[in-house]
Amino acid sequence: MTAPICRYPVPELNELPEDMRRRMLEVQEKAGFVPNVFLALARRPDEFRAFLAYHDALLLRESGLSKGEKEMIIVATSGANQCLYCVVAHGAILRVYEKAPMLADQLATNYLKADITPRQRAMLAFALKVCQDSANVGDADLAALAEHGFSDEDAWDITAITALFGLSNRLANVISLRPNDEFYLMGRLPRAAKS
Repeated sequence: MTAPICRYPVPELNELPEDMRRRMLEVQEKAGFVPNVFLALARRPDEFRAFLAYHDALLLRESGLSKGEKEMIIVATSGANQCLYCVVAHGAILRVYEKAPMLADQLATNYLKADITPRQRAMLAFALKVCQDSANVGDADLAALAEHGFSDEDAWDITAITALFGLSNRLANVISLRPNDEFYLMGRLPRAAKS
């Protein structure tokens, strides 16, 4: 018996508004499946659209952070927040972007032991402080980022990504959101050729 996606009922794809269904089908075409987070959020269309709009504004914009570095932030902070869904799903994306099959596991457990650059270690130190102790972030923390070449806009991006996924982690934890099985092996094994 397959466990449910989450503790709340999820709508059927054919019941969704056209814009949401189209977005899910585009992802399904590219990835081969619809991520469970889409189905869980779809029960509240306005929140689904708002979450994805902010997600896309942060993660798809050009910035001083690479796509892989953005995913590193998500995986490390989601690990700190004990969010199984985000660690597994974004760990898969990170493995694909960085072509590093062990990196997500390292970051979700202890970024200080991960195979990353000193610049990335500084980025994650800042992200984890934002995640766990944001009231005490100060000038010295921003100066430490600047020493590694991060701009004030990069610091904003690190902060905003951490904050958005803090929301996502808490929601996923409370609703018991299950990662799609497909995420577990993604980026660990070579992709099967499409026929």
